[in-house]
Amino acid sequence: MTAGADGIPNRKPRGATRILTDILSELKLSAAVPPVTEEQEETAKLGDVVDRLDERAFGFLLLMLALPCCLPFIYLLPQIVALPMLALAGQLAMGGRHPWLPQSLNQRSFSIPAFQGVLEKAEKYIGWIERFSKPRLPFVTSHIGSRIVGFLMLIPILSILTPLPSTNTAPGIGVAVASLGLIERDGVLVILGLLFGFAWVFLLLFLGHEAISLIKAWLGMGA
Repeated sequence: MTAGADGIPNRKPRGATRILTDILSELKLSAAVPPVTEEQEETAKLGDVVDRLDERAFGFLLLMLALPCCLPFIYLLPQIVALPMLALAGQLAMGGRHPWLPQSLNQRSFSIPAFQGVLEKAEKYIGWIERFSKPRLPFVTSHIGSRIVGFLMLIPILSILTPLPSTNTAPGIGVAVASLGLIERDGVLVILGLLFGFAWVFLLLFLGHEAISLIKAWLGMGA
């Protein structure tokens, strides 16, 4: 740890996952009043998270929603969170300065302990990325650059929305890395995340086309 000019040690800002964990902990305390029974589970609304985020709200929300999509062999939750992800990416593409969600999405509840568990698992992987992250290629995360990023994010998010095997994990990782880049103002991370998500989507499209061609050829031979 280095010292600043005033002799006060410079501390690296808290990571994105730690900030989100703190927000969920705050919401959990709020949900505990009145007391929550063992049969009940602490829940929060997506709008509650939006209200507690700073100017980097787009990046934070996209990261938070993308993390569950990074887990393999989960087919319901990714499709649920992909809808607000599409809304957020669309607003970013249209030049939005702060997220706005329809009332139906704002009121969408989620399990606080479940999301905290996802963040705890993700922190050990994202933490090392955050250590190497720094502001780079500022034009990528500028207002105009962010609009382009939001537009490009729509493609991997649409892949997540597709309820088929292997359509959510890799695109989810790509969106998560790109979102982390938006938060950290790191254009390199944004580009790497988008490239990873795009590569997987194009791979799926190519393999799907090849599979259809093979089936057609097999049916033709058997006719």
